Amino acid sequence: MDGFAFEDLQIGQSASVGKTITEADILLFAAVSTDTNPVHLNAEAAAQSVFKERVAHGMLSAGLISAVLGTRLPGAGTVYLAQTLQFRRPVRIGDTVTATAEVTALDPAKKRATLRTTCTVGGKVVIEGEATVLPRSRA
Repeated sequence: MDGFAFEDLQIGQSASVGKTITEADILLFAAVSTDTNPVHLNAEAAAQSVFKERVAHGMLSAGLISAVLGTRLPGAGTVYLAQTLQFRRPVRIGDTVTATAEVTALDPAKKRATLRTTCTVGGKVVIEGEATVLPRSRA
């Protein structure tokens, strides 16, 4: 199985996933989530917003954190237990979002890991938070 068992994790380990956000991504996310807020879908309405143009759904970028946790670190078999998120900047069509997770704490009694989670665009933080996960165990 890809990824790491709880017993193989170390403080400071990190992994990332990157994706360029497209028009199609926004339309598909709107369809799946049913979030049809005009700031994401309508250029005229978005022009009147604080952003002055269409922006991606915040949770679309945050979803990349799930990709890191479920496919890279800890990886396959991980159960997502909790997540905090702070949205710092908007993500626009064409931006490449890099989601990174870094192990910050390990709880051997509960076999849980805490990870710092960030999403960046061009080196600038767009989302930051913390995740708690239950990685698979070798035992």
